[in-house]
Amino acid sequence: MQHDDHAGTAGRSSPTQTLNWSDVTRWATHGNLPPPRRVEKTDAQWRELLTDEQFGITRLKGTERAHSSEMCRLFEPGRYQCLCCATLLFDASSKFESHSGWPSFTQPVALGVIAYHQDNSHSMNRIETTCNVCDAHLGHVFPDGPEPSGLRFCINAVSLKKIADVSTNLDNKHSEEQTGPTTKGASS
Repeated sequence: MQHDDHAGTAGRSSPTQTLNWSDVTRWATHGNLPPPRRVEKTDAQWRELLTDEQFGITRLKGTERAHSSEMCRLFEPGRYQCLCCATLLFDASSKFESHSGWPSFTQPVALGVIAYHQDNSHSMNRIETTCNVCDAHLGHVFPDGPEPSGLRFCINAVSLKKIADVSTNLDNKHSEEQTGPTTKGASS
């Protein structure tokens, strides 16, 4: 994908071309695109908002058990946002059955919403994906997905919240600005 790393928000709002493995590895190695906004909280603040499982996965880079979420088998229209900050990350149209045990997507909804980091933990070479807005651990991306991108964003369902459409996301954002996110006790 050709792009200007210093493009404004309008240039990042929607991928006009397919993101590919070369883009992902370049950003993981040389730095990510700027996020559309930032949400920063202390660990204590995140603990107040999240369940133990949500905190362990999103803030401590944990992984849920494979096939533990109904979200793996959910293929209906909608969008997926970051559980921690409500940033829109994926559209259901990019979701596919990977048989990996975790929800899998081929593309994010926009450039700059996901950050990519080299991950050499557990004696493996992988690229970790995090929310570029709040740094929540999402999962990993691999170069074994379907064409045209060839990407498989393998994402912890616990890191995501499924929403029906964009208007729901806007309603949630407005509500959070007034009351803050309410994720404690929410099911994933």
